[in-house]
Amino acid sequence: MGLLRGVARTAAVAGTATAVSNRVSRRQAGRWAQQEEQQQVQQQQQYAPPPAAPPPPPADDMTVKMDQLKQLGDLKAQGVLTEEEFEAQKRKILG
Repeated sequence: MGLLRGVARTAAVAGTATAVSNRVSRRQAGRWAQQEEQQQVQQQQQYAPPPAAPPPPPADDMTVKMDQLKQLGDLKAQGVLTEEEFEAQKRKILG
């Protein structure tokens, strides 16, 4: 009978140890899966393209042309454009 009790006790301890080990493994696997999921979400947010900028409000054609002409005048005044380059660009803007 002593041998049978020893075998039974060993089987019970081994079964309990296996059950605990399996439970710990499942918990750990669940935690790892959750961490991986969080990392994937963070990576997707990190690499997601930024939202598109809203289009500029429509400006009338004359205002745009005036702004371009002012910029050309500034470039000419700074010496970046020659008189000929200035006149050629002005003609393009005015059509």
